[in-house]
Amino acid sequence: MSLLNAFARLGLQRGGVASSAVARCLHTTPVLCAEPLKKKKKLDPHVIKQREDRRKKKIEKQIRRLEKNARQLKPVEELEVPLELIDEKDKRQRKLTTLGSAEMEERALLKKEWARYKHDERVADFQIIDRLVQSQNKALEELRRESEDLYQAAIEVDLQLLPVTLKGPVSTPPIKNYASPDGDYIHQSMKWE
Repeated sequence: MSLLNAFARLGLQRGGVASSAVARCLHTTPVLCAEPLKKKKKLDPHVIKQREDRRKKKIEKQIRRLEKNARQLKPVEELEVPLELIDEKDKRQRKLTTLGSAEMEERALLKKEWARYKHDERVADFQIIDRLVQSQNKALEELRRESEDLYQAAIEVDLQLLPVTLKGPVSTPPIKNYASPDGDYIHQSMKWE
């Protein structure tokens, strides 16, 4: 701003209107505080080449190590059989008696009889369900003939029936006097890098 004032004073001293107009049209920007850029250090080309060679060797070494480890499969401990079990294989092997032809025939007939029984049971269940659905539909039709309002109330979904929790039979019966573990878990898998 002081520079503009100086120019204005110069224009006033000359006494001309044109010189003051020139001073008003002249715009200046504030001085920026900047430093000259630092000179880059000139490195010896031999030193630069050595650095690049070191970097290349390091990358090649990493590639070689990766290729060497790529051939090795990570061992899965869960699939490895412990040596104690291999030693005890003969003790743990069950001696199964060979079945006679009469026993095999009896078992085959028993399986067929069981399959027939389960089939008949399933067909009977489907027949019961069909009869129940037919009787329900018949009752709803009778209700609709009597009153449309009662029919609409009957087919309305009852939302209080939805949050039902049922506990059915499990695949195996419970073991009496079973002491369940506390739930502690120790993660023992090895890390491979």
